[in-house]
Amino acid sequence: MTCMPRPHSAAMKPLLTVLLISLSSVSHAADHIVEVSSGREISRTELLAQARQSDFLLLGEIHDNPHHHRRRAELIAGLAPKAIVAEQLDEDRRTDWAQAPGETLEKRLSAAGFDAAGWQWPLHEPLFAGLAKAQIDVVGANINRNLARRIVREGSPALPAPVAAALSANPLSPGAEATLDADLLDNHCGQLPASRVPGMRLAQRARDAAMALGLVDLPDRPAILVAGNGHVRADYGVPTLLARLRPGARIINIAFEEEGKAADTGTAYTHIWRTPAVHRDDPCKGFGKPRP
Repeated sequence: MTCMPRPHSAAMKPLLTVLLISLSSVSHAADHIVEVSSGREISRTELLAQARQSDFLLLGEIHDNPHHHRRRAELIAGLAPKAIVAEQLDEDRRTDWAQAPGETLEKRLSAAGFDAAGWQWPLHEPLFAGLAKAQIDVVGANINRNLARRIVREGSPALPAPVAAALSANPLSPGAEATLDADLLDNHCGQLPASRVPGMRLAQRARDAAMALGLVDLPDRPAILVAGNGHVRADYGVPTLLARLRPGARIINIAFEEEGKAADTGTAYTHIWRTPAVHRDDPCKGFGKPRP
């Protein structure tokens, strides 16, 4: 996953539920979708039409913004694929919405390996509830956390062969590597020791490679991924790997951002979708150093 501090306390669940209910009343009219190449604002209808013409559709997110999860569920339902790939599930895991329909959504996700505490359930509920309602399965393609830790410690020897081959065929440019390193440091509130950056970079790229490989295996077109904004960046994320795996593929990658918040998006995405912001405490408090 894109690294970011996430509280794990179960005591947050009632507060998050209240937040989700209050957010449901916010009008979609507050959203703005910008096509980066032209700089013009487009409608959801136009974006949906463009998505239907693509081979791969990569939908980013700020993990703790439920607006992003709701918007993506609606967009995906409009495309009606049989399944999508998600960062939130490990490779070889998959939901089965038809199984145990009387169980709660959280239990059905947990049966597929979803880490409800780690992903601050119910923040992602609008996404998965929408997919369950539309009977769109969720396929995992992320590397598991134990493997990610091994990659950080051991480096390239810990990479699975398909991931290693994909990364070897697509090394990052110096500029893209520098951007990724800067983002890793920012996501760790400036507290990541320099000695750990190469390992963390490799683990991030391994996640991206695993998700790219999972996408090319999907029969639907467009093949859809939901993941953090960092994973869907064109300079160092999944798109650059897809371009090598499927030369000439038509890729749409959308950053979901917040109105009123600065974001270094540049040309890293084909589209920027801005929604209302949500209030959050300083995520760096637990690191002992606030963001500047």
